Amino acid sequence: MRLSILGVLLTLLLPSIAEAACRDIDFDGLPYTICEVGIADDIRLFQQAADGRPYGSFDRVNAALAAEGKQLGFAMNAGMYHADRAPVGLMIEDGVERAPIVTAEGPGNFGLLPNGVFCIGERFAVIESRAFAAAPPACRFASQSGPMLVIDGALHPRFLVDSTSLYIRNGVGVSADGRTATFAISNRRVTFHQFGRMFRDGLKLPDALYFDGSISRLYDAGRNRFDWGGPMGPMVGSVIPKG
Repeated sequence: MRLSILGVLLTLLLPSIAEAACRDIDFDGLPYTICEVGIADDIRLFQQAADGRPYGSFDRVNAALAAEGKQLGFAMNAGMYHADRAPVGLMIEDGVERAPIVTAEGPGNFGLLPNGVFCIGERFAVIESRAFAAAPPACRFASQSGPMLVIDGALHPRFLVDSTSLYIRNGVGVSADGRTATFAISNRRVTFHQFGRMFRDGLKLPDALYFDGSISRLYDAGRNRFDWGGPMGPMVGSVIPKG
């Protein structure tokens, strides 16, 4: 009888434990929230809703997922976008290419080469954009952004230790075996150099990609965190059973 009760309790508790993917960390005296997922988790990119318009918000994504009996576990913005919220670079959503890859150097953070692509396929990957264009892997979901934060264990060559450019920033890093992805957002304004070092030296991840800054925000259902802001372009999140 005791074992049966224990089994029921574990059954009730395990989903909550599995879905509590986000936690707070400190690196070099700066606070971050990270959300770690495995390749077996249901991780998706969201950009265009069924009506053809950009989702724009976590609420609209949750409304769409409700039809599946599901909801977001956590989510964050996942790449740069134009005024109409269309992706600046490559966007693949559930196997459909919404926007093509861009390999030219250009203005702003996106054009600060090397930039890269976050790919969700048989494994997670962060791949430099020109390498991706030369040999595109099979991605069910993909989002291009930039700059790269960590490239094969090295920080982006343009990052300055003494930079005065400070923003709330978010991005993603991938383990060497591609089985784990770690999404992160700074909870204070940080430089590119500080953010990149958090992925490389704090999380020990060999490749990481910047998603955005200043508009960065996190949705974390498990801890009732719902960052407020204006309409967004691409988003990434975990999908879990509703309720």
